[in-house]
Amino acid sequence: MNTSRSGTGGILSFSFVLGFALQAGLAKPPNPPSSVPASSPTRTMTLDVAVTDKSGRPISGLQQQNFTLLDNNQPQKINTFRAVEGGTVKSDPPVELILLIDQVNATIPQVAYTRDAIEQFLKRNGGKIARPVSTVFFTDTGTVFATKPSQDGNAIIARLNQQKGGIRAIGKSQGYYGDQDRLNLSVQTLKQIADYELKMPGRKFLVWISPGWPMLSGPDVIVTSKWQLLLFSSIVGLSDELRQARITLYSIDPLGTEDAGGFQPEFYKQFVRGVKNAGQVRYGNLALQVLALQSGGRVFNSNNDLAGEIAACDADAGAFYVVTFNGHPGEGPNEYHTLAIKLDKPALTVRTRAGYYAQP
Repeated sequence: MNTSRSGTGGILSFSFVLGFALQAGLAKPPNPPSSVPASSPTRTMTLDVAVTDKSGRPISGLQQQNFTLLDNNQPQKINTFRAVEGGTVKSDPPVELILLIDQVNATIPQVAYTRDAIEQFLKRNGGKIARPVSTVFFTDTGTVFATKPSQDGNAIIARLNQQKGGIRAIGKSQGYYGDQDRLNLSVQTLKQIADYELKMPGRKFLVWISPGWPMLSGPDVIVTSKWQLLLFSSIVGLSDELRQARITLYSIDPLGTEDAGGFQPEFYKQFVRGVKNAGQVRYGNLALQVLALQSGGRVFNSNNDLAGEIAACDADAGAFYVVTFNGHPGEGPNEYHTLAIKLDKPALTVRTRAGYYAQP
């Protein structure tokens, strides 16, 4: 990933193309995404665990004995346990908040609204931010890290104001194939951000502000077995890289109440369950909202307080828990394992990664 954190902005290249399920006469399918680094021989995995009360407030002060880790519904030994408060822990750098402005899937007015909301969030407390924040502009001509991680909200705003908005080249008028292009760019950008963050220590909150990516799923969309294999490879690769990079993904819809009560804000829920094999794959399994929930993040929609929703994502870093365990080997390649954390305090809500893909 040719990416710079210096503030000058690096360009992301878009080379990977997802399968075009409806395109006839395609002579040769694209190559699947590059494989992720092999897991360590010990198969040690790290899970970031959020615990909140009914109002969504992070809960601190819990102990290891309050937690039970389930791997495929079977209790699993927790190797190490750490409580993190204030987004910092001695052995880790502070949690980084990455705010991504989506100019590919959002309209110009929605992008302007997003920028205003980010500015409102950064101005809180006189511009003094609790943790490092960086910003990303995602466009269909290249994606840039507009600002490097900083806790100076006023400096980030000044830098953002120097960043000109791009004009979207892929519009809805291009129909289904335009939707394919937007989905391809979105998935590839997420993968390349994960590639980059894989090299960076610590936990990251990637807040993707967008109405969502085209899901390309419905009764008229046929996905051939060949493309299901390619899509499944993408799902496995993204799942592994997001987990290893310790990225928790959040989806915020800038449409707010404009989209409330419609079909689209709830459609992603049909695809939330983990995909166990290629035969189950649909394009909707790669939806932004689906990937967010599976990473242990949250989905925000039908609310006009965009700055407040960004603050709610940031609040998750106020208190969370880090556990490690030994993942089981798979009986075959890409064997899906569900993960769950149970608490002995049923009034509280727990969020963590929904699963992982085990290898032999």
